[in-house]
Amino acid sequence: MKRKDFLKKSALGITGAALLANTSACKNEAAVPLVNMHSNTVFNWRMTTVWGKNFPVFGESCNLFAEWVGKMSGGRLNIKVFGAGELAPGLQTFYTTSVGTTEMGAGGAYYWQGIAPAAPFFTAVPFGMNAQQILAWLIGGDREGYELWKEVYAPFDLIPLLAGNTGVQMGGWFNKEINKATDLQGLKMRIPGLAGKVIEKAGGAAITVPGGEIYTNLERGVIDATEWVGPYHDYKLGLNKAAKYYYTPGWHETGSQLEFIVNKKAHDSLPADLQEILFTASLRVQAWVLAEFDAQNGAYLEKILDSGTEVRRFPKEVLDVLREKTDEVLAELTESDPMAKKVYNSYNAFRKKINKWSELTEKAFYNDIQK
Repeated sequence: MKRKDFLKKSALGITGAALLANTSACKNEAAVPLVNMHSNTVFNWRMTTVWGKNFPVFGESCNLFAEWVGKMSGGRLNIKVFGAGELAPGLQTFYTTSVGTTEMGAGGAYYWQGIAPAAPFFTAVPFGMNAQQILAWLIGGDREGYELWKEVYAPFDLIPLLAGNTGVQMGGWFNKEINKATDLQGLKMRIPGLAGKVIEKAGGAAITVPGGEIYTNLERGVIDATEWVGPYHDYKLGLNKAAKYYYTPGWHETGSQLEFIVNKKAHDSLPADLQEILFTASLRVQAWVLAEFDAQNGAYLEKILDSGTEVRRFPKEVLDVLREKTDEVLAELTESDPMAKKVYNSYNAFRKKINKWSELTEKAFYNDIQK
């Protein structure tokens, strides 16, 4: 999508009067000089997010990022965090940051697939890399993944920063057993993004359901299944009370990378040390988010098991079909968009290379060492 088309289309999705008021306030509070900057200049920024205010881990990480940037900069760069709906709808985060209404945003790249088809590779790809591998692709070696990420966002005047990874997610909650591939046919599942297209190719229906409505729709049979995140968030949403079976593995999100996005003009207006602080704070968030997910998921899995939930594994036959349909979805995506093809070629080449190493180390650890 061309930038002018993106701007025109996105603008229609924002409530005019409310945004105008917020834009005005933003300009008054967060304007930054572009020339003759002094090292003692104080910058006041706003960050809008896809997440609800203080949403566990996701929203909390935004608050921590702002806190750490403020401390490391000695108060020279202050970031005020706004949850979804406070300044603009959550899924307008990309637009508001691109045009400079807010200097920063937080979310996941796969939310912007309709704007930039290559974006999902920077969050999650079905049967893709895990958190450790994705990080290696993004910032290890020659940082090829991160450079491609910046290239994808450059037409929208945005710079991406790392914002954590959920790790491998669970496969979802089901009110019907999945024993064979044909059980996917007619399945009504809340599952977004590329994985939703995979389910549709397997004969199911991908249903769009807001997070706040998942429990009710699952309980009432509007949907047969849903994916969410992992034990911590799933338990808090009460999904163990609405569905009987908890399936693994999370083939659809094997390591979901989160992001901060920065308006390029605002970023370039900062002194070099503050730019470095932004990047450094993002790496601290990257470490904290994955650690917090693992710690909380381990604790809440016990609660889910104690509640009587049956944990099931997807049969190999089912995973084989889902993998086959994933290949079809990725082929269609990369054939239709040159940038998506460029990113996928890099992603896939790195995945094949690092999987050889993981086979000898990580897989051996889980299969032969850990008990």
